[in-house]
Amino acid sequence: MASPEQRITAAPLATPRSFTEEREEEETNNTYNPFTVAELFSQMRCPRLGPSTCEQGLGCDRDGLKSCQATAFPLFHALGANGLLIEYEDMFPYEGHLRPLRAPHAYSPSDISTILHLARLHGLEAVPLVQTFGHMEFVLKHAAFAHLREVASFPNTLNPHEAESLALVGAMLDQVLERHGGARWLHIGCDEVYYLGQGEASRRWLQQGQNSKAQLCLCHMRSVASHVRSRHPGTTPLVWDDMLRAIPEDQLAASGVLQLVEPVLWDYGADLDVQGKVLLMRKYRECGFPRLWAASAFKGATGVRQALPPLQHHLQNHAQWLQVAGRMPADTLQGIVLTGWQRYDHFSVLCELLPVAIPSLAACLQLLLHAGEGVPQELPGLCQDHWEFRRACGRRAGADADVGEPWGCHLESGGFTEDVKSRVEHLLQVPSLEVPPSVSQGAGSFPGSNILALVWQVSLHLSSSVDALLERNRRRLIHPAMVQHVQPEVLSLLARWSAVVQELEAALQLAFYPDAVQEWLEENVQPSMQRLQSLAQNLSVAAAQQPCPEGAAPGAWAAPP
Repeated sequence: MASPEQRITAAPLATPRSFTEEREEEETNNTYNPFTVAELFSQMRCPRLGPSTCEQGLGCDRDGLKSCQATAFPLFHALGANGLLIEYEDMFPYEGHLRPLRAPHAYSPSDISTILHLARLHGLEAVPLVQTFGHMEFVLKHAAFAHLREVASFPNTLNPHEAESLALVGAMLDQVLERHGGARWLHIGCDEVYYLGQGEASRRWLQQGQNSKAQLCLCHMRSVASHVRSRHPGTTPLVWDDMLRAIPEDQLAASGVLQLVEPVLWDYGADLDVQGKVLLMRKYRECGFPRLWAASAFKGATGVRQALPPLQHHLQNHAQWLQVAGRMPADTLQGIVLTGWQRYDHFSVLCELLPVAIPSLAACLQLLLHAGEGVPQELPGLCQDHWEFRRACGRRAGADADVGEPWGCHLESGGFTEDVKSRVEHLLQVPSLEVPPSVSQGAGSFPGSNILALVWQVSLHLSSSVDALLERNRRRLIHPAMVQHVQPEVLSLLARWSAVVQELEAALQLAFYPDAVQEWLEENVQPSMQRLQSLAQNLSVAAAQQPCPEGAAPGAWAAPP
């Protein structure tokens, strides 16, 4: 019997030899593209969900993705990535007093070894990410660690004043790095530290002398990074940069943080402020940070409940980052992380599943690698006649963003030329990036391509087909004699969608853990199916009613709201 990894693949995955040889030649000779010889990290979050939720990923994560690395990792390498930023969250096999952090489907130590072996085998350098300040819900939700919250009511931020807090994150980092022997980098998070300064201990500290929230943040960041440097001298800590942006240069320079960490500047917007990012990079360099990183997004950044990644939004985001890189000295950026968040936070619902976002990942990676081929460095706006962009909702916080159609826009702009598009279509074996995938025509030959086609079908047509049926029969009261005209149409639609949902559920079960499958179906399928089932049931009841006595109210059925 085929393994789940084999069954999820529509066709055997092979790295095109000619493409690999082209890429190696470009890494040696290309002088335009600032990311060609840099690190191109695809972000991979590894948790799951349920009462103890999980995160995002390329192969395993907060969407509960099972171990598909044997088929996914060769694809990531073929597409141009050379690293993986892995946020395990509650999927890591913590031991000892940290064992409660494990999710029910957490990886075993041998699973971690397999993931790292397969990553190395396919030229992907693994960089673990462990949150150590904000986004600590997966730790602070537990009663054993709840006393370490900055604000007692909220489990997202760690209290930086408690010695036990540093001991906790130090133990987490040590266990992760023990499994990642020889890791050159470790990401310690430190982004979106909400409610910092609002805890009782912080309020007292802030009332003393010239203390500030910026100092409080820098002090904790320095303590965590110092722990990494002293215990693991060959490993350099990375940090998200959002908590550093507003801190004055002189305060950054005097903090002691500059010699310890490398900032990762993240911005996932389609309308990224290029000049603002250039100025921010100059500020970081001038105050003493030796190396900088960038972070874009190929999914998980345009809405909490987004089901389909808006490809044009993500291409625009990467085109803007190319402009930023092109305006800085060649040695400014160490690399770029293409993030693909699965949840906006530990307790949020699932957004785009990884298989659905593979075309977006492929297009964004290829744009970074080949945008300089025959196009001016000043990149034009993308498809402005067809798309309207609102400011991205940020990394995880904010309301759903209206980013337009997810597919079907002409894509040859902003460096995403016809040649680049053809490369992506060839690598994924998709008929066209400009036509929505379909089950009948096929959605490509890559891991999860069957899930891609089915999710698109459900997301684009299930709810709208039910709405259309109800609109055609919107009267709340219908005489039983009319049932014979409505019931067959309802039953036919119910049968068709039941078959599609059954096929989708079977495909999801091969790739995801059961609780992830259940959650996604509850959020994206069951509301419409329940409306359809309720309508069919009401019609069945109406059809069974006897003819009304003369003068009585007719038998009626109620259309579901």
